[in-house]
Amino acid sequence: MKILITICARGGSKGIPGKNVRMLNGKPLIAYSIKVANEFCQKHNAVLTLSTDSIDIKNIAAQFGLFTEYVRPAEMATDNAGKIGTINDVLLFEEKKRGVRFDFILDLDVTSPLRTIDDLICAFEIIKNDENALNLFSVNNCHRNPYFNMVEKSSDGYYKLVKQPETPILSRQTAPKVYDLNASFYFYRRKFFDLNFKNAYTPYSLVYEMPHSCFDLDEPIDFTLMELMLRENLIDFEL
Repeated sequence: MKILITICARGGSKGIPGKNVRMLNGKPLIAYSIKVANEFCQKHNAVLTLSTDSIDIKNIAAQFGLFTEYVRPAEMATDNAGKIGTINDVLLFEEKKRGVRFDFILDLDVTSPLRTIDDLICAFEIIKNDENALNLFSVNNCHRNPYFNMVEKSSDGYYKLVKQPETPILSRQTAPKVYDLNASFYFYRRKFFDLNFKNAYTPYSLVYEMPHSCFDLDEPIDFTLMELMLRENLIDFEL
C-alpha cells in the first residue's frame, strides 16, 4: 500500500504574515507537521513531500529533514487557489517522478498542528476499512449547532435557524450531532482525485473526531492562545 503525505505551505498570508514558519513555542510552525509526518512514514513506509512557492519555507523545511524538488506554480499560490488542486498537482509530480501510483494521500495542514500520531493511525484505519469511502477529515465536537443556536438572514430580511427541523428542538442535547472541521488533516483515496472533486465534501466522506482540543491558526490571537497552551502544558498529549 503506497501512501503520499503532502504538506502544503505557501509563502503569502494576509491574516498572519509568514505564519507557516512563524515560531511557536520555540519551533517554526511547519516543524510540528514534519515531525508527525515522519512518525507516520516510519509506521507505513509513506512518502513525504512539500508544496510551496517560497524559498524561505523550503529552506526551513530542509532544516527539519524535508527536502523537495517540486515548486508550486504561481497560479496555485494565490488567495483564491483551491487546496484540492494544489494537492493534486504535487501528487501527479511525485507519481511521475517515482513511477508509482499512490493508494492514499494524507494532507497535513501546517496551521492546525494539534494532532498526534495516534490520531493519524486511528483515522487511517477508519478510511482503510471502508472501501466506499473517498476521503476522511478531522473534526471536533462543536459548541454551536445549526439546528438549535445558529441563525442566518433570510430573503425577507429576518433571521431564522440555519437548519429547520420538522419538529422544533428545545435543547442543545437533543439536536442532531454536528461537528467543527478543525482543518488538521485529510485522508484521500487516489480515486478522489480521478473524480475531479473541487472540495473535500463528497457523498462518501468520513470524519475522525479528535478526542482532544484542536483548532486552526487564522488570526494572531490564535497563535497567542496556542503558544500559551504549549508553554503551560495545557494540552494532555505530546506535540
